[in-house]
Amino acid sequence: MLNTPLSDVDHVARPIVAIGTDYRPGTLLDFHTHRRAQFLYGMTGLMEVDTDDGTWMVPPYSGVWLPAGKRHQVRMNGVSTRSLYIEPHVASRTSRNCEVLVVTPLLHHLLLASAHIPALYDESGRDGVLAQLLLYELEQAQALPLFAPLPQNLPLASLCREFLGQPSIHTLPEEWAQQLHCSQRTFNRLFRQQTGLSFGVWRQQACLMAALPRLLSGSSVTRTALELGYDSPTAFSSMFRKVLGQSPSAFIRAANRQQE
Repeated sequence: MLNTPLSDVDHVARPIVAIGTDYRPGTLLDFHTHRRAQFLYGMTGLMEVDTDDGTWMVPPYSGVWLPAGKRHQVRMNGVSTRSLYIEPHVASRTSRNCEVLVVTPLLHHLLLASAHIPALYDESGRDGVLAQLLLYELEQAQALPLFAPLPQNLPLASLCREFLGQPSIHTLPEEWAQQLHCSQRTFNRLFRQQTGLSFGVWRQQACLMAALPRLLSGSSVTRTALELGYDSPTAFSSMFRKVLGQSPSAFIRAANRQQE
């Protein structure tokens, strides 16, 4: 089904409802929830997903898993999507949190084919087998660490949001501690309590999230590295490879192939 409102088919008694939708650049889907769990896959462009827990950046050939009832907002930057809406009792991910998942070539083609599955598909026929295979592949999909959780503490959350708008790998925790009028030790403890991450790991995640749209829009690795405060492209590439398992150049080539 293409460009079909979920409200028209949400009631259908099937484990999966599959919908393909095209969005104009800059489209904002304001905060909302779904009765079903959702796997949202952007075949092109970049998605920014916000929840009450934090912000996800979802690059091409990746998708975001949204548990049933999870309040979320999505900004689409030139995105054509495939969405799977899955009944909670058959949801294939056990995490109660959102996850960015790697879409393998097999899962990519399954998601492409899903747009042709009718709402009331034959569960014992080909479409039923396709639906079951989609659930299995989602269960096996690798999660990517592209998440910057936001704290509940309002002054700290303000600093985090400001950093997400202009990240730099050289930002120091003691600078934030001074702004919050506390010791660095107190700040470190507060930051981990509020986000579940050390400041250094969170800072790296935020910088990586900022790097992806730059790279995918044509910015060079060198320029991206310097804009984010890295001392050299080599240092940036080393971090990128360690987290995502491939170099920035390989990531760009793969994204371009997928878009083609």
